[in-house]
Amino acid sequence: MLFVGDDWAEDHHDVEVVDETGRRLVRARLPEGIAGISRLHALLADHLGQEWVEAETGPGGAQVVVGIETDRGSWVQALTAAGYEVYPINPMSVARYRERHCTSGAKSDAADAHVLAEIVRLDRAHHRRLAGDSPEAEGLKLVARTHQSLIWDRQRHVLRLRAVLREFFPAALAAFDAVGLELTSPDALELLGRAPDPDRAAQLSRSKIAAALKRARRRDVEAKAEQIQTVLRVPELRQPAAVQRAYAVIVSSQVRLITALIGDIAELEVVVAEGFGRHPDAEIYASQPGLGVILGARVLSEFGDDPHRYTDAKARKNYAGTSPITRASGKKTVVLARYARNKRLGDAVHQWAFCALTASPGARAYYDTLRGRGTGHHAALRQLGNRLVGILHGCLKTRTTYNETTAWAHHAVEHTGTAA
Repeated sequence: MLFVGDDWAEDHHDVEVVDETGRRLVRARLPEGIAGISRLHALLADHLGQEWVEAETGPGGAQVVVGIETDRGSWVQALTAAGYEVYPINPMSVARYRERHCTSGAKSDAADAHVLAEIVRLDRAHHRRLAGDSPEAEGLKLVARTHQSLIWDRQRHVLRLRAVLREFFPAALAAFDAVGLELTSPDALELLGRAPDPDRAAQLSRSKIAAALKRARRRDVEAKAEQIQTVLRVPELRQPAAVQRAYAVIVSSQVRLITALIGDIAELEVVVAEGFGRHPDAEIYASQPGLGVILGARVLSEFGDDPHRYTDAKARKNYAGTSPITRASGKKTVVLARYARNKRLGDAVHQWAFCALTASPGARAYYDTLRGRGTGHHAALRQLGNRLVGILHGCLKTRTTYNETTAWAHHAVEHTGTAA
């Protein structure tokens, strides 16, 4: 077998190839792209022999193991397509292994390639092999992550807009709050686009305000328009004219960004829903209490659809970050939440647990039991999420949809026994 350490950069890869004894066979810097991956295949072929080159199963097979600090990109896909065993190693783990090889603190790309090769040669059993997810699941993950990132971006811009308005135009916030408008509401954004400063806002006619509310399909339009106009015309402290003009430009810019993000989020939501609906596992995920189309797509795509990726429910829980970690030393034992995890998946499971409270009587009873023991809200949601991930694993393993009685029967028995 050959073991390859691949320290990647934007335009090149430093690679080192060692044999089973750790003897270095090749050290090279390869360009990114077809030329680089072809050169890597050639280097490996030189040391594997003609029998490997002519194998009908394709190059690599189980004879080449690659360690690299990423699980994405066309280079990684080319390694997988060649039949190599690819291990995406967490950069934090690589840093710890580097200290094992060099205590002076020295670092270089070639040395990191050597460390990666040694990791997969000696310790690959302690690391997770690249998941064999389908292209459909990978595509769904891309659009689901982008959709979530755009939502986060929208929230950041909304907070910036709110901060700017508080500094020079608090009447806008007061006017919208008076009639229950959010800053992401289309009518609120339209009014801010028309009047991004106090002077222009005070000149807005009631008919223009009412028209914006009507386009947003608000009720009791005339009363709300009058209330908004009244608040906007109340005298308030002002910034100097030059400062106010600068703030108005910022408000207009933020309004355009938020409006564009809202449109992009809506378009991506359709794409995410379509991708989720086409996936073979969609029925199982959609049957779970608290999982709708978008949240279900996030959970599915982050877990992946490789049926052999998780050996048991505990492995799936560990990856989700719902299972706790234990620190034990001498007589002291501490149980802590697992924060080193897939944060996107952890966020999705936390939302899933919260939504399950109203969708599943069993989930609600389990949460209430935890709260009755003095467990905090978020800690109880983490434990509920841990339970839900285990239920999902069982459903995927048996290829059955969720059943409320089956899912919570064991907990009901325990609860009854405790009460007795």
